[in-house]
Amino acid sequence: MVPRDDSFHVYDTTLRDGAQQEGLSLSVADKLAIAGYLDELGVGFIEGGWPGANPKDTEFFRRARTELQLKQAQLAAFGATCRPHAKAADDPQVAALRDSGAPVVTLVAKSHGRHVEKALRTTPRENLEMIKDTVSHLRAEGQRVFLDAEHFFDGYLADPAFALAVVRTAVEAGADVVALCDTNGGMLPTRLAEIVHKVGSATAARLGIHCHDDAACAVANSLAAVDAGVTHVQGTANGYGERCGNANLFSVVANLELKQGRPVLPAGRLGEMARIAHAVAEVTNLPPNQHQPYVGQSAFTHKAGLHASAVRIDPDLYQHVDPATVGNDMRTLVSELAGRASVELKGRELGFDLSGNPAALGRVAERVKALEAAGHSFEAADASFELLLRDEVAGGRPAFFALESYRVIDERRPDGGLVAEATVKLWVKGERIVATGEGNGPVNALDVALRQALEQLYPQLALLELVDYKVRILEGAHGTGAVTRVLVRTSDGTTEWSTVGVHENVIEASWRALSDAIVYGLLQSS
Repeated sequence: MVPRDDSFHVYDTTLRDGAQQEGLSLSVADKLAIAGYLDELGVGFIEGGWPGANPKDTEFFRRARTELQLKQAQLAAFGATCRPHAKAADDPQVAALRDSGAPVVTLVAKSHGRHVEKALRTTPRENLEMIKDTVSHLRAEGQRVFLDAEHFFDGYLADPAFALAVVRTAVEAGADVVALCDTNGGMLPTRLAEIVHKVGSATAARLGIHCHDDAACAVANSLAAVDAGVTHVQGTANGYGERCGNANLFSVVANLELKQGRPVLPAGRLGEMARIAHAVAEVTNLPPNQHQPYVGQSAFTHKAGLHASAVRIDPDLYQHVDPATVGNDMRTLVSELAGRASVELKGRELGFDLSGNPAALGRVAERVKALEAAGHSFEAADASFELLLRDEVAGGRPAFFALESYRVIDERRPDGGLVAEATVKLWVKGERIVATGEGNGPVNALDVALRQALEQLYPQLALLELVDYKVRILEGAHGTGAVTRVLVRTSDGTTEWSTVGVHENVIEASWRALSDAIVYGLLQSS
């Protein structure tokens, strides 16, 4: 492991506190993979879980000894102090922390008198003794100890003397850091910073901060705490966590580095942040938040014509940082709000230089607005927009095939089973091809038939897979006569693209989206 500056800690708790998010369930393999990504980012500490409390976390620390080759981070094992009226040396859960192999142990301890009495069912004095005994025992065993002072801010407001006693006791017993926890997530930055400053002035502790986002202030509270003197910040990847989540560590780190000039990650690692944010989301099997600051797909996306016009001249006019600093990209959306500048920028993204062709720019912009008014959505279908550009400014799309007709039949069988059958008649390279396909629905059957017809002459289509299909009934019409928009997402195993089709008939709308997807796929492979 590369030695690093210990003056500021970036501490990740995705694998423990983040894993408490509703709908998130991590296997041991998932946790090992995420730990590897966090190490690539360059965080200082990765909290792996609570060994002894559940078999999965115990297994994680066992496997981490041989399978996790960390280059930047240290593993931290999380757990509680010993039980009331027991010795830390004899407590089996403390033993699990001691035996975890983690160089760092983060202990959670009550710092609110009401919680001590109602949850632990003991006295404030005994709670302090539990902290002292557990910290000193683990320190004597050679482990570094951090202490999470749970419910600290609420506890401080209720009884400052006891909350401060928790901090002092932990430090005197050998804790390196005492993290002040806004466990309920209800603090606001000004008040929180005031308390942090008072605690720092009244104790000799190295302070940390652990915030939840129930008042939508977790990132702001973390930054306010740093300004007030903390040198240890806890958070989770993508803000995962129970209820409304934890402080988003990516946002905290980006703000510290880019807004406050604090180099809290190893040099060059900030540029990996967007990639790692998406990689972690893939492992968790949760959809990435495309509107997430800094790393979201929409973080540097421009849709309004006024914005796009300005960004074409100088990106800094509507961007607070260069997207490349966090590994992200600027994007331009084409929609009914688009003007010539939006079309020009989007065309440039797709490899079309329209700067010297004002007539084409105007023609494309007007066509986009007309199609969007009819129900199309090009901001969600880049591939269809590229085909439109080819039609208007590049001499048209290649004529890979021409439709003669299609027919789709749905059949409900006596056993209750449903099957759809589609027949397509195409002209391909001067040859008339008829193909029939079956599927679990009319669109699936039409997709199968289309591929069967074309794969004879375009074998590369065997790589294509329809990965998403969305249907939306558009406003402005009612009942079965309403206009339908279909969005299709297709993959060739390496890249993905989206196409759109609109019609009163859902099958025709689907055909248009499917045929555009095939044409685009053939363009990419030719």
